[in-house]
Amino acid sequence: MKIVERYILRRTFVIALAALFWTLAVVWTVQALARINLVTDKGQSALTFFHMATLVLPSIIPVILPFTVAIGISQTLTMMNSDSELVVINAAGSSRMTTIRPALVLAIGACFLSFFVQNVIDPPARLGLRTLVAKASADLISTVVQEGSFRRVDEGLYVQIGARLPDGRLGGIFVADSRQKDVDLVYYAKEGLLTTRDDRAMLIMSDGVVHRKSPGQEVSVIRFTSYVLDLSVFTSASAYMVMYAKDRPLSYLANPDPNDPFFKEAPQEFNTVFHQRLTEWLYPLVFALIALAVAGDARSHREARVHPMVTALVIALLVRWMSFFVGGKAETDASYVPLLYVIPLVSSAISVWYLATNKAMELPVKWTDRMGASFRRTSERFTLFRMRLFGASTPGGGSA
Repeated sequence: MKIVERYILRRTFVIALAALFWTLAVVWTVQALARINLVTDKGQSALTFFHMATLVLPSIIPVILPFTVAIGISQTLTMMNSDSELVVINAAGSSRMTTIRPALVLAIGACFLSFFVQNVIDPPARLGLRTLVAKASADLISTVVQEGSFRRVDEGLYVQIGARLPDGRLGGIFVADSRQKDVDLVYYAKEGLLTTRDDRAMLIMSDGVVHRKSPGQEVSVIRFTSYVLDLSVFTSASAYMVMYAKDRPLSYLANPDPNDPFFKEAPQEFNTVFHQRLTEWLYPLVFALIALAVAGDARSHREARVHPMVTALVIALLVRWMSFFVGGKAETDASYVPLLYVIPLVSSAISVWYLATNKAMELPVKWTDRMGASFRRTSERFTLFRMRLFGASTPGGGSA
């Protein structure tokens, strides 16, 4: 590789890596906060929360990696064009492959990384995440036995423990059970004990009352000396363990177990995920070709209606949206599966055609005009809001 090509590759790699880091940080934060209830509701530690948040990363990287490649290539070439570096390279007699080759090297490396993460790292990470969530949901000792806290054991079942007595018993038990449709049960007990009988978790309550609200809004109060609430269904991690098609490795998707209950329920979903695994790793290369077609030539961008990086990202988002749309349709209709291969191949072919004919890939004029008009309206509204909020300044420095 020539010195100029290494220079372009280094600049592109740095920008793509920075874009990957910050985009990954934002998306990871959103995904992690969506699972904060593992700590708040299940009584788990912060270490468990961060472990779970880390396991989310492998499923995010393959999605955002193609966009970071497009950002790195388009931004690098745009900056080089603005600094007249591309003009100098062309004037020196270098071929177009001088700028294309480094971008392709970066894109191919990203393709291999995406395939490795999605098919080798992501399935075990998803399995670990589901196992962690299942164990946390089944951990009644940490969920229920928390003094003075109101804990949700399951949808419609809440438990509060007033105190933990020295002999291991529980004091001041409150249970609200609305799992049965149109029937609300509320238990109050002075004392209780969380124990196991025949491998079944039991909450034994003593000296209390139960309030039963019937569908007719009638409330009956029954006093009891001892009452047993069966919690065994919530103490088995397997009861919470759900393995979807996306959680399976590529080898399993190629030959799924016929007795798998989820495969029996949705066999086409397994087939769709299998073909998605074989095509989604191509998108870093597809987006790289799009970025090259948009910003790969030495030309004046002063008359461009939209920044080349914005154009490349809009086109990339459109292609990715089509792939997601087709993937959703393919889960129920097998006729959409071939389109999973058609979209990246056709997108690449169109980009290669633009490169071969030395034409710039641009958004339609109507789109750019609407985007420009929308930006101007937003800017005017923001200026008007700022003037109303802070007051408009007169030329003499006073307020209008």
